[in-house]
Amino acid sequence: MKFEIEMENGHIMKGELYPDIAPITVNNFVNLINDHFYDSLIFHRVIPGFMIQGGGYDRNHHEKRCPSIKGEFSSNGVINDLKHTRGVISMARTMIKDSASSQFFIMHEDAPHLDGEYAAFGRITEGLEVIDEIAHTPTGFQDDPLNDQVIKTMRLL
Repeated sequence: MKFEIEMENGHIMKGELYPDIAPITVNNFVNLINDHFYDSLIFHRVIPGFMIQGGGYDRNHHEKRCPSIKGEFSSNGVINDLKHTRGVISMARTMIKDSASSQFFIMHEDAPHLDGEYAAFGRITEGLEVIDEIAHTPTGFQDDPLNDQVIKTMRLL
């Protein structure tokens, strides 16, 4: 299953989803894409050399919420061998293992310490340079980009 993230500036990332690895997570992500949930949301947390995180806030930093899902990763009793390597997409969560909902992060660089602790469920296959561009945008308080990094839309291909 393939998807695309189109940024407000016209840049595009394309990726693939792995329902065989994380079926609940992929189903949730697909439903959110189909509902246009992610349209006009931002990447609100950007850490170069680590990851870019989005899917939860609009450009005014108002949170957009949706129900939580089960965390599909090994420390939560689910086999998920997808490693957090460059380009992998994974679900953000709080300290509560079943708290993921809409926020996701894309790995800028490898982070093996996340393996088995977060639900990796796909990979960016085209547009890694867009991740680099977002990761290197200037940030301020709490790794928030000074210039909004806006998702125009996301779609299934």
